[in-house]
Amino acid sequence: MSDLETTPLYDFHLRHDAKMVPFAGYDMPVQYPLGVMKEHLHTRAAAGLFDVSHMGQVMLTSADGHEALCLALEAIVPVSVLGIAEGRQRYGIFTNGDGGILDDLMIANTGAGLFLVVNAACKVADVAHLRAHLPEHVAVTEITDRALVALQGPAAEAALARIIPDVVEMRFMDSRIFTVSGTEYWVSRSGYTGEDGFEISLPAEDADEFAEALVAMEEVEPIGLGARDSLRLEAGLCLYGHDIDETTTPAEGNIGWAIQGARRAGGAREGGFPGAERILRELAEGPSRLRVGLLPEGRAPMREGTPLFANETDSTPIGTITSGGFAPSLQKPIAMGYLPADHADTGTRIFAELRGKRLPVSVAALPFRASTYKR
Repeated sequence: MSDLETTPLYDFHLRHDAKMVPFAGYDMPVQYPLGVMKEHLHTRAAAGLFDVSHMGQVMLTSADGHEALCLALEAIVPVSVLGIAEGRQRYGIFTNGDGGILDDLMIANTGAGLFLVVNAACKVADVAHLRAHLPEHVAVTEITDRALVALQGPAAEAALARIIPDVVEMRFMDSRIFTVSGTEYWVSRSGYTGEDGFEISLPAEDADEFAEALVAMEEVEPIGLGARDSLRLEAGLCLYGHDIDETTTPAEGNIGWAIQGARRAGGAREGGFPGAERILRELAEGPSRLRVGLLPEGRAPMREGTPLFANETDSTPIGTITSGGFAPSLQKPIAMGYLPADHADTGTRIFAELRGKRLPVSVAALPFRASTYKR
């Protein structure tokens, strides 16, 4: 007997002949018969449906009002929660006392509370972290009776609007609640692929029928974890536990843009979050190392863990690749990794060691492919 958990769409995956693999404690689809390459390209050309129900969904509410709730969360995240307008969402991070990243998450202002979506592998720790560090007036409710799917790609709006017509009014980073035929959908317009698209939280018992209705549309194909990873890599987006973790700070991870001016030095609510001293210093002065894009000059993909060297003969690595693979949209290998700040300028030429050989790599600007969000 497997001790892996399953999502509300497990039977859907089996009916559609998915290849299932363990991921973050769940039995998840890595690909469907279409295959990773075609799934990736279909998402870029039309629309892909992803099961992300393994991720954590958490609602925060407070009897002391919305401002008190936002300020309470700001004590453990370095972003401006108070600055999130109703019906909008913002990317956030949990940090530790050393300035490292405990997890990255999305924070939406529903009007009645704050809706958080956290990473699957971190959700147990994240909920415990919230309950340990938020004041008593904040209620932390883990939502376990709702599925979560993502519909991504240039045809995503047209497809989803056949079921939820008013999504056409949404723009990038909007977050709204719709009720259609008695079903309540929590919809955000963002995504992990660099494409326009949506994340839809809906009652678990309705997920299978909803997914089948979408993939019955000509534009929509079910997409697995394999293509999800290559899509986010082309978009230059981090995968927690690989590109960012407890040992990386926001400035090192090149996600300092997520920290608004109100929380920075001289801002209205400067600091006051774990690791603030180091994080604010690095934002002002720059970190000693930086996450960068990397373009191998050959055709060989370079995977996570590949060491990076300043030249062909040095024995000591200066960095390492944290994510890498072949980019179907670009028809070449791409990667991300960490380098010392003095080697992080776009165009800098370094070397990676692959199967005992030193191969040239160039530092590249991120993202590798321009995003197509609906602004």
